[in-house]
This record gives sequence, structure tokens and C-alpha cells, in this order.
Amino acid sequence: MEQETFHLFLWVMSGIALLVFIALYFVKAGYGIFRTPSWGWSINNKAAWVLMESPVFVVMLALWACSGVGVALPQFLFLLLFLLHYFQRSFVFPFLMKGKSKMPVAIMAMGIVFNVLNGMMQAGGLFYFNGNVPTGIGWSYLSEPHALIGLLLFFIGMGINLHSDHVIRTLRKPGDTRHYLPQRGMYRYVTSANYFGELVEWTGFAVLTASPAAWVFVWWTAANLVPRANAIYHRYCDEFGTKAVGKRKRIIPYIY
Repeated sequence: MEQETFHLFLWVMSGIALLVFIALYFVKAGYGIFRTPSWGWSINNKAAWVLMESPVFVVMLALWACSGVGVALPQFLFLLLFLLHYFQRSFVFPFLMKGKSKMPVAIMAMGIVFNVLNGMMQAGGLFYFNGNVPTGIGWSYLSEPHALIGLLLFFIGMGINLHSDHVIRTLRKPGDTRHYLPQRGMYRYVTSANYFGELVEWTGFAVLTASPAAWVFVWWTAANLVPRANAIYHRYCDEFGTKAVGKRKRIIPYIY
């Protein structure tokens, strides 16, 4: 792929994200609490998560291996951070899930397509077409203020995301199938704290890597999660009442 083609790819992905952002305010993606029979055939949630998330891990690893970058820093650090997130999301998170919920195959298939494309996009932006960060400049890159800020945001976001997932998993006792309003951690400020954490995490990654492709991924993350956070907020208001939800925002504390 030539650099001009890659830049066109980024613009196309950005445009599709805009359509997704608009569409998800009208159509609720049918997984989790919004799964309905109208989404068609569903499979075990744990298997679906592994099949949906692991392609980006594999694609990123394969394209890095073909790039010739090797263990040159800071690109190798970027790779490790990306793989750290997706190792947890692909091979740890699904097996921590409780219950016997299912995911529509249609949702899983869309996730697989996006993750393959995102793997190509991020690998291209980090290892092939990232003129903002020369390959092999070493640890000195982390002395740049924006790099330190980005690295800090990445781990803060990851910590919020992991803790918020833990809060959700521990809401129910064994055998309980009721819904509860999360109260701990960042859930004191937003109704989708796990999504807030992921948005902070990938914003930090984009700041750290100075990669346009990483910023497109931030936009995709927002396009997917912000409308869903809005749907979850209204679901909680309907189910528990606006008084119980209180002053919590949807995904960004004190803002939205």
C-alpha cells in the first residue's frame, strides 16, 4: 500500500465512523442488555468475544513482524502497549464473564471486520507510514512531554477500564439475573465508566504515538461508545429512575 492510499484509507474509515456514530443513536447494537431475537442467531458470549477481538491482535503482530521494525524503540513499545490491551480483551476478559449470555453472530461479524481493518490501520500508522516518530530513536522519545502525558493517560484509562469491568462483574451474586445500577469507582460520575476508561486509554495512545491512524481509532472508539453510553444512560433512567441515576453523566464526567 502506498502512503497516499493509506491516507485515503484513513479518510474513508473516518467517514464510516461518522455514519456509525449517527446510526447508533437510532439503532441499539444488539449485544449485552440490548440483545433481542431480531438480531438473529447468537452464540456463546465468551466464544464470540474471543473470535471478535483476537483478529486485531493477530493482524497487528503479523504486520509488525513483516515491517522490519523489530524491537526498535519507541515503535516496539507502541506494539507492546497495543497488544497488552488486546491480549486482555481477547484472551482474559471473555473468561472473566459470568452468566450464560449470548452475542448475535451479526454483531460478532461486524466486530471482526472492524478489528481486521483497525489492525491494518494501526500497523500502517505505527510501522509503515508514521513520519512523526522516526524508527529507532530509542527511549529518548519518552522525554518528550506529549509522550509522557500520552503514556500516563494510557495507563490511567486502562486502570479505569479494568476496574469498571470488575465492578460490573461483581454486581450479581451467583444465580442472580437482575440488573443493578453500578455505584463504585468512576460509576459515581458516569453510567458507562468502562467506556470512559477505554476512551481515555486510546486518547493516551494517540497522544503517545503521534499517529494519525491512532487518532482515527479514537474517533471510532467515540463513535461506537458514546451513542451506546447514551442508550445505557436512558436504560438506567427507565429501569431505576432518574433520581437513582442522579447527576451522573453518560460517559464523560461533568460533561456528557
